[in-house]
Amino acid sequence: MTNDETVVEFDCEGEALLGILSKTERPARRGVLIVVGGPQYRVGSHRQFALLARRLARGGVPALRFDYRGMGDSTGEARTFERVGADIRCAIDRFFAASPGLEEVVIWGLCDAASAAMMYAPGDARVKGLVLLNPWVRSEQGLARVHLKHYYLARLLQPALWRKMIRGEFGFREAGAGLLGAISDALGRRRAGAGESARGEAKFQDRMEEGLRSFRGKVLLILSGNDLTAQEFKDRVAGSSSWARLLEAERVTRHDLPEANHTFARRDWRDQVERWTETWIGAL
Repeated sequence: MTNDETVVEFDCEGEALLGILSKTERPARRGVLIVVGGPQYRVGSHRQFALLARRLARGGVPALRFDYRGMGDSTGEARTFERVGADIRCAIDRFFAASPGLEEVVIWGLCDAASAAMMYAPGDARVKGLVLLNPWVRSEQGLARVHLKHYYLARLLQPALWRKMIRGEFGFREAGAGLLGAISDALGRRRAGAGESARGEAKFQDRMEEGLRSFRGKVLLILSGNDLTAQEFKDRVAGSSSWARLLEAERVTRHDLPEANHTFARRDWRDQVERWTETWIGAL
């Protein structure tokens, strides 16, 4: 933690949450709330959240990153991204209390944090913008289709695969079973209970779509090129006219990083994400 950062603690339904506020020299009217995705805490993979918050603060935009209940240094039971609305609201309350002059926030989220942000944003008038990276829309069928399209077909073009076949080193039985399983999943016929699972998974996806439709602020969408989660999101958008219309709207800005993986593991990828975020927030 730097000299320009301070620990903030706050209550959420009887549990103690902890965050780190990256402060600015002068009061600001807009801040960024960095929401954590997956089994992560406030620092982020490769320290991405900490580095982003500090860069924003140096540029005059305060940023708060925090741990959900049950994660990192916060108390309580761990919960899924579908059940963090209260955590986000309490964090924004604390952000405003700790930042005199703050009038609005942008929520920044990677993976299922982006999904949670879409579902939360329309219900809080203080949220004026969303930065969404590789949103999570996972379903068994969606993942299977991504594997078929971007893994199995790509493998057929790899010379190493054909050399293995010629040498008799390729496991046809195992590969065939995997391929048949992926096809079955893609068709939604893998198990008798798959229908119930798919319906459950579709519920949060529908809430994401409705949340983005109801949200009136601006959106920055950043997608990695080397990431199954991002590809599944792209495929879902391509297969849905309603999703496509949402993302074609003038209020949505999209950037793609063709070589980047899911967590933007390389420094140059993280730096690019920071630049896009900083520029977009400055233009709001």
